[in-house]
Amino acid sequence: MLAKVLSSALVGIDAIMVDVEVDIAQGLPQFATVGLPDGAVKESKDRVKSALKNSGYDFPNRKITVNLAPADIKKEGASFDLPISLGILAATGVVKHTWLKEFLLLGELSLDGSVKPVRGCLPVAVAARRAGLRGIIVPRENAPEGAVVEGIDVIGVGELAEVVEFLNGERPIVPCRTDVEELFRQNSDCSEDFSEVKGQEHAKRALEVAAAGSHNILMIGPPGSGKTMLARRISSILPPMSFDEAIETTKVYSVMGLLERERALIANRPFRSPHHTISDIGLIGGGTVPRPGEVSLSHNGVLFLDELPEFKKHVLEVLRQPLEDGRVTISRALLSITYPSRMMLVAAMNPCKCGKNGDSSGGCICTPREIHQYRSRISGPLLDRIDIHIEVPAVKYRDLADRAEGESSTEITGRVEKARNHQLERFRGTKVHCNAHMSSRQIRRFCEPDAGGHRLLEVVTEKLGFSARAYTRILKVARTIADLEGTENIREQHIAEAIQYRSLDRKSI
Repeated sequence: MLAKVLSSALVGIDAIMVDVEVDIAQGLPQFATVGLPDGAVKESKDRVKSALKNSGYDFPNRKITVNLAPADIKKEGASFDLPISLGILAATGVVKHTWLKEFLLLGELSLDGSVKPVRGCLPVAVAARRAGLRGIIVPRENAPEGAVVEGIDVIGVGELAEVVEFLNGERPIVPCRTDVEELFRQNSDCSEDFSEVKGQEHAKRALEVAAAGSHNILMIGPPGSGKTMLARRISSILPPMSFDEAIETTKVYSVMGLLERERALIANRPFRSPHHTISDIGLIGGGTVPRPGEVSLSHNGVLFLDELPEFKKHVLEVLRQPLEDGRVTISRALLSITYPSRMMLVAAMNPCKCGKNGDSSGGCICTPREIHQYRSRISGPLLDRIDIHIEVPAVKYRDLADRAEGESSTEITGRVEKARNHQLERFRGTKVHCNAHMSSRQIRRFCEPDAGGHRLLEVVTEKLGFSARAYTRILKVARTIADLEGTENIREQHIAEAIQYRSLDRKSI
């Protein structure tokens, strides 16, 4: 007796179809699972046996062979419990085969037959729609997440017996529905606003430019100058996520099991702020079975690294690939997985170890050598990949005492969205969506400054010794400044402002 049930396995943030083939033959009682199963999959035989018996079904006392095809891809987790149990019931004639070909099944079983939630339901729903299936049968807690994908029926179940009755046509179950527009409305409010920031107009302007072009930014200033406060409000001026961006970001959280039950979709741009003691695997991703790191969890959002020089140097150096390519590839003996990491890097650091260098009140106890050693913890190649460096001085008393509210995030967002719309129109038909991600060919085409801009760039490049990468960063930032003004041509004043945002380069002489 042979039965086949459709299921799925996760590879990165995507899901692949897996055929769960169950064969029951004469012979000594045995339960064998083949097809590169991990420990959790192998242990499913005990969970399945108990779940079947406690749900009122007979467990065949024969030789049972379960094959998970394709057999050359590692299968992990307890999500195959439900399809394996249904395969056994189909092979023994308890479940009809008719609907088994139309639905993909996923779920972990408790010993009493209840179905427990699993990771990665959203990628599975996407894979099922792509395969042209009627729908998926998943744990009830995962159903709202899968229902974000339109075009398939998402059946949420709580018990094994419920699945059997549904597949036999004995119990109708209404497919789960999720209102995507309502999810975006619920997550549209931001609790933090730029109007709460006192002073720091130069820093606010630089953050507006960074948000408008998705440029990486580094803030240098003494403790208490507001660097962290500014960073935490960047998300409030970024343009809203598109549906495709939300799906891609939610996939990362889904495969990590970090998606909250009441949030079926990540509709806000993520803001991640790891501690400086994080390892390279925690930041980039990895492990025996590669998992996403912080750079992928902040995909389409903001990765904030506070106290940048305090991070281990080798941890910072692994940021080069995701900052340059927008993705990170993790290779292991059995497989190589690529995770998306198109994030906006926001970093903050003190000007020196004591934090008082350049402060008008004085008090810095660091020697020039110590200041150089402190700043040299951040390598030149990494600094070159950060488009904007700005100084955030200590806030003056008159700014702190000022009761007037500054410009709100809503007003700034309006200008940012207009600039982003110019960029979307400019790069229509390409994979580039904002100025920070332009290729060399696009820079030559869209970032041609006027005669005055050329002369200014020539002077400062020779005087400050800008690298080729720093030169292109200046052009990208100048393009964004021009977009904020609504002008097509890059003028000398745009180049001048962009040069001001390379403070560490200007101090390198």
